[in-house]
Amino acid sequence: MNQMDDVSCIRRPVALAQILQRTAELGFDMASEDRAGALLRALVASKPAGRFLELGTGTGVAAAWILDGMDAASTFVSVDVNATFQQVVRDVLGGDPRLTLLVDDALAFLEQQAPSTFDMVFADALRGKYEGLDLALRVVKPGGFYVIDDMLPQPNWPHGHASRVEELLKSLPARDDFEVAPMAWASGLVVAVRKSS
Repeated sequence: MNQMDDVSCIRRPVALAQILQRTAELGFDMASEDRAGALLRALVASKPAGRFLELGTGTGVAAAWILDGMDAASTFVSVDVNATFQQVVRDVLGGDPRLTLLVDDALAFLEQQAPSTFDMVFADALRGKYEGLDLALRVVKPGGFYVIDDMLPQPNWPHGHASRVEELLKSLPARDDFEVAPMAWASGLVVAVRKSS
């Protein structure tokens, strides 16, 4: 019986190698891994002419995957407070007209957005995941995705973070406006889909 290798069969975005090299040089250790990236790419590919949002650009590892799955009519906004880390993706992918990079506080950005405006929100920062969760969920369109990762124990978690993860993993499935699929896979993922009514 064959066993599926869920890493070696993944095709990486062309720009990823350059981003990963710069990421290592900066010592940034919070980048998304390949399996999470492949899932993000597949989800955005399901939304032609979609509007996508990332909270927490980092160095742009997840952004490379998201852009790789988007069609030409889609748009993508990525927000981060750290201009130094975000400069990596600005240098490598900043010429892509579908991409808008903002150096801003995620909650301040979310507060300015109308409800139901994004086909997917990838919350890869504390803000929009543990802080301002309702703001992040509010901007997801019906049928749209809210995605988070790093729900399994990570070596870079600060002291006491495990209890925040546990609380979040209990609160999301308790909502009646989203269908939630937690996955003990990759770094620990949750995909939530906003119900249409």
